[in-house]
Amino acid sequence: MKKRTFAILGLGIFGSSIAQELYQRNFEVIAIDTDIVKVDKIASIGVNAYQADFTNVNSLKAIGMDDVDVGIVASGSRLEDSVMAIMNLKELGVPFVMAKARNNKYMEVLLKVGADKVIIPEKEMGQRVARQLTSEKIVDLYEIDKEYNVYEIKAPNNFINKTLMQLDLRNKYGMNVLGIRDHITGRLKVNIKPDYVIKNTDTLLVIAHADFLDVLKNE
Repeated sequence: MKKRTFAILGLGIFGSSIAQELYQRNFEVIAIDTDIVKVDKIASIGVNAYQADFTNVNSLKAIGMDDVDVGIVASGSRLEDSVMAIMNLKELGVPFVMAKARNNKYMEVLLKVGADKVIIPEKEMGQRVARQLTSEKIVDLYEIDKEYNVYEIKAPNNFINKTLMQLDLRNKYGMNVLGIRDHITGRLKVNIKPDYVIKNTDTLLVIAHADFLDVLKNE
């Protein structure tokens, strides 16, 4: 199976971090910025990086941007540049385009010009941190959409020494267990059997409704 190819347009902290993470996960990555210093820095770890103007559709086409699977417009400071980048990627037939925005107004504009997904990194990270801080049981969480999240939670006291079958988590809490991690060794187990007994060293990786935090507070 052909690996998906990602194009990162804009190599600030946000764009560089995405490019590096995708590269380390063995995806094909093309990184673009007008700043040669940023280009050289990301190229030094092995990423295919180019100095180019991503507001120019011909520059993107010359690099091969019409053959990527996902385009990420990571430069969110200048709205007009992001708009042009999105329109260019869509013109070149990129199937999925994600963009970074500074605020909600920028988000609305970028969605209207064709972005498939728009994020405000600072806002989303702030919300994520706040949710973690307000619950001692939350180790980490990942938002899937407005209704469902993936949570990593410390095993509540009333879960310990009981099997998953006894706990009946899906019916009682509306949660599905994806995996269990031993927080001492860091090892994650998946495909957990119903007769698995929860230990006090376990953290549970679960998918649940966004109001799951309110349910968990009562445990």
